[in-house]
Amino acid sequence: MHIQRKEKVFNMSILALVIVASLLTLGFAAMNFIKVKKLKEGTEEMAEIASAIRIGANAFINYEYKILLIVITCVFAALLILVSAYTAFAFLIGAVMSASAGYVGMKIATYANVRVANEARVTKKLGSTLKVAFRGGSVMGLCVGGFALLGLFLVYVIFGIGLKMLEPENVVLISNWLGVEFVPFTMVLSGYALGCSLIAMFNRVGGGIYTKAADMGADLVGKVEAHIPEDDPRNPATIADNVGDNVGDVAGLGSDLLESYVGAITAAIILGFHLFLTSQYTGGEMTNGLISNSLLSKLFLFPVVFAAGGLIACVIGIASLLLKKLSDNPHRELNGSTWLSAGLTIVFGFVLTYLLFKGEDLSGVGFAAGYASPWIASTLGVVAGILVGIIAEYYTSYDYKPTRHIASASQEGAALTITQGLGVGMKSCMAPLIVLGIAIAASYFISGMYGVAMAAVGMLSFVSAIVSVDTYGPISDNAGGIAEMSKLDPEVREITDKLDSVGNTTAAIGKGFAIGSAALAALSLMVSYLYSYNDPSTALIFNLIDPMILVGVLCGAALPYMFSGMLIDAVTKAARKMVEEVRRQFRTIPGIMDGTAKPDYKTCIEISSQGALKEMKVPSMLAIVVPVVCGFLFGPGFVGGILIGSTVSAVMLAIFTGNAGGAWDNAKKYIESGAIEGQKKGSPAHSAAVVGDTVGDPLKDTVGPSLDIFIKIMSVVSLVAVSIFSKYNLISFLISLFK
Repeated sequence: MHIQRKEKVFNMSILALVIVASLLTLGFAAMNFIKVKKLKEGTEEMAEIASAIRIGANAFINYEYKILLIVITCVFAALLILVSAYTAFAFLIGAVMSASAGYVGMKIATYANVRVANEARVTKKLGSTLKVAFRGGSVMGLCVGGFALLGLFLVYVIFGIGLKMLEPENVVLISNWLGVEFVPFTMVLSGYALGCSLIAMFNRVGGGIYTKAADMGADLVGKVEAHIPEDDPRNPATIADNVGDNVGDVAGLGSDLLESYVGAITAAIILGFHLFLTSQYTGGEMTNGLISNSLLSKLFLFPVVFAAGGLIACVIGIASLLLKKLSDNPHRELNGSTWLSAGLTIVFGFVLTYLLFKGEDLSGVGFAAGYASPWIASTLGVVAGILVGIIAEYYTSYDYKPTRHIASASQEGAALTITQGLGVGMKSCMAPLIVLGIAIAASYFISGMYGVAMAAVGMLSFVSAIVSVDTYGPISDNAGGIAEMSKLDPEVREITDKLDSVGNTTAAIGKGFAIGSAALAALSLMVSYLYSYNDPSTALIFNLIDPMILVGVLCGAALPYMFSGMLIDAVTKAARKMVEEVRRQFRTIPGIMDGTAKPDYKTCIEISSQGALKEMKVPSMLAIVVPVVCGFLFGPGFVGGILIGSTVSAVMLAIFTGNAGGAWDNAKKYIESGAIEGQKKGSPAHSAAVVGDTVGDPLKDTVGPSLDIFIKIMSVVSLVAVSIFSKYNLISFLISLFK
């Protein structure tokens, strides 16, 4: 009894680290928010433009969240009736945390953009301007980790400890009024993850459609037809374009990686439970079990605590950049912050692993390297995340050959620009998948599927640093737009362009990191799904020769293409309306081109908003509806096949679209930098590169990022619903009739 009490006190002490980490992170985010907001906005014209961007972003996200409220209410009611009240309320916690992170990140981006421009105007220094942009980006990054971990802590304390769902006697299968069996705590966790995923899907899809409709409309008419610079105040779509950076590349990105973060931790905890459950059987018969109650509690606790250690590491890494005097090499400074966060995560992770697992009997969990096994798996995830990011940088940065080849091909016209970019994107899929494959195999060898899930946790454990670096890019891009529209000194735009160029590369790294982590998280969730409907007394075998499963795999492989096609259609429809409106204004409002009349920015903002809100609904619901409908029609095996097929297909498609789009974008910037002799802004090669960039825009900023969420939300929805459609499905009913 004394030992058990001592054990509980120890676990609670370790758990306290989670709330300390989340509050420390959110406090640091609040401090950075206040510091940025206190800075001056600059000239009256700069403040006016920034206000227009802010109003547009606020209006869109408010409309989007009203639609989401309806969807959330419907899902809450379904969970309340079909699963349990506890799952439904955990779902609400997840939705609130994800929505809060996205909203705060969007708000700070709309405050930081003009202040970055003003810092460049006043100081003319790249280092100090970088610091303001990064401080703004850090708010989004810190909120992602802080809100995700705060929600997990609440779920852990309220349901796990308060309602005693984590007591050994309650870690069992129970039945609800429908006769559906599930484990209370793991189902509650799945509900929390579902809430995060739902918000992320709508933020990514809606924001992605908005930003690319505006961006394509602005580029195709302004840059290609009217031959005016990007962000020229004469372009009616330029304000809408800048609004899109905030709602798509900031709010959407934050919700996306928060959802991955939560999904990975959830999968690890659920797989810890399945380790315990399967250990109760030897040779198909019930035994006393090989995993003690003490070890079970630590398997549950470790993913959350490891993430807390990573969060503290990110606070230190971000602070290290903000507290020192920065050089004029933004890439080096940003990488330094990221590598420090990753390194400290590994160190803190080892200490926490030692504290939790040293001295435990691990014979029943298959840890090949003893107590260090989950730490090794997590470290493999950290290293894999860094390598995937480096590979993405190679294929998208104009410091390397692939992007330069695209820029060179642009001298022969847009057709070769697009062809070369497609080739670069396709070739870029191989290397990151090899890295992910090695990480999966090695993690599995070290500590089984629990290790694979911990690799995903490890990859995402320094997510706050990644998001901070990624978000700084759209803020810098917006700052350049404000500088252009305010007619500031060209030197100001040069500074913001340098930051934006690095931001494009960091964004590509962030997208590579996002899809890599999504692949590991989706794999872990998928295995959790397979465990959830299989008998724990038998070995987990998924028979791909089974016709229902094989058909599910084929259908699943096609789904990401269907989803991507719907998104491209949505962007195209909204972009065509934008193009028509911009052309109309150029044609009917005299004085726009000579600067004597102001364009109608408001109408363009409304077109992007309406287009995004209208077109996002069907694609966003696809990932929710398909697994549920297929489950009730064809059973859990078919859905399992869908998850396998869609995960493999989506990972490759996301890497391809993200890297191809990033390479096209930076090829354009390479030409703009004057690196190709005789070619500059307005040249035929530049016009061809702009076309390539425009083709790549919906791929890298709408399709690729949305696919990350698509595969995870399908896995989470399936995980929540599998206990229902395993018992109630049409195919099983029909088979029973003919027996």
